[in-house]
Amino acid sequence: MMEVLVQILAAFAGTTAFSVLFSVSASHRIRCGLIGAVGWSIYLLVDWLSGIPLFATFVSALVLTVLSRLIAVGQKTPTIVFLIPGIFTLVPGGGIFYTAYYLFFNLPQQAMVEGFGTLKTAIAIALGIAASYSVPASVYGWKREAETWYESDKRNS
Repeated sequence: MMEVLVQILAAFAGTTAFSVLFSVSASHRIRCGLIGAVGWSIYLLVDWLSGIPLFATFVSALVLTVLSRLIAVGQKTPTIVFLIPGIFTLVPGGGIFYTAYYLFFNLPQQAMVEGFGTLKTAIAIALGIAASYSVPASVYGWKREAETWYESDKRNS
């Protein structure tokens, strides 16, 4: 149990630090850290319940994106301000590193195995984000529809 708490605190600290690197406003950094910690908590819980890390990655990316969209509406801030730092905990950095490592040391079979696993994780993250974005913005609290290029061109002429 202590290890899980340390991991969640590390996710909070890492996400908050990444938000500083990403130049997120100081007033939003704690929220970014909380989103990252919640995302990692969901990942650990779903992985423990299902034993399927890719499914856990998908579910946590979905929850992260929903949470980012909800907080963005409340803060009147673009979703990406919370989503990019929040997703930091799920990005398969180790997989990317080992893929490059194996390629560098001319171990193509290990590189392919590691690279394929990394690609599957990246696809799970992308699908989780896409699933959340398939829900209309009005569900999250946006009051008006986004303006299309056609409408703005029509108004400017």
